[in-house]
Amino acid sequence: MRPKGSQQLGTRVEIKNLNSFRAVLGAVEAEIRRQTDILRKGGKVQQQTMLWNEAKKVTEPMRTKETAHDYRYFPEPDLVPVVVDEAWLHRLRAEMPELPRQRRERFVREYALEGQEARWLTATPVTADYFETAVKVCGDPKAIANWMMGDLQGLLNEAGKGWDECPIAPEHLGELVALMREGTISIRIAKEVLKEMFGTGKSARQIVAEKGLEQISDEEALRRIVEEIVAANPKAVQEFLGGNEKVLGFFVGQVMRATKGKANPQLTNQLVREVLTRCAIQQGA
Repeated sequence: MRPKGSQQLGTRVEIKNLNSFRAVLGAVEAEIRRQTDILRKGGKVQQQTMLWNEAKKVTEPMRTKETAHDYRYFPEPDLVPVVVDEAWLHRLRAEMPELPRQRRERFVREYALEGQEARWLTATPVTADYFETAVKVCGDPKAIANWMMGDLQGLLNEAGKGWDECPIAPEHLGELVALMREGTISIRIAKEVLKEMFGTGKSARQIVAEKGLEQISDEEALRRIVEEIVAANPKAVQEFLGGNEKVLGFFVGQVMRATKGKANPQLTNQLVREVLTRCAIQQGA
């Protein structure tokens, strides 16, 4: 408090034991009354720490030790002064690792990730390092982020493991995504391979080769399978010819079942539509 019109600040008083906004309001009002009363009587406000008494609605003295002298501080003769120059600061900055915030911002900028994805991946150094190692193998950051945050995190949760215990090497996850990008396996097969990788620690290519899971992308081979399935389901063909486009999904499903999920999905959809369209033309003729 200070007299009205005075430019000189009054004595500082600290108040503790304030555990709510209501307590702050009450303590400030009480201290205003206390200091005003002291100054009006010609007294001097003492620099001290006060406690807020909620029950009495007043501030009460806690301690008067407020300066270094009160606490008997003294210099330590065995500690020499440290001079921090710009060269030292520059060297320290250069030696510092990439901080989480910097890495998160780089992930968004460099890998075109969403903010939420970047935050999740950079939450720990383990997940961030895992992500970048896997991306180097396949070159598809978005796919790696999706697999890490989805299927792989689910497997870790089921096994009660953390990322530092992940049995799938980041290079192997990158390899799995690369196999999908190459068209060697479908996403359905990839999910099965991922579980096998998690249980055995084997690489994706090794599992695909051992189990013969390569995706069927031979157009002529797939066309023969599609034609056989279409010929075996005349009722479904008639439904398609009657305008029921949903029947396409039925035929694609039958092809997938016949090939144990190894048929190239995009090519299968294309061939099913081509064969059914040909049926429609023939029937129209």
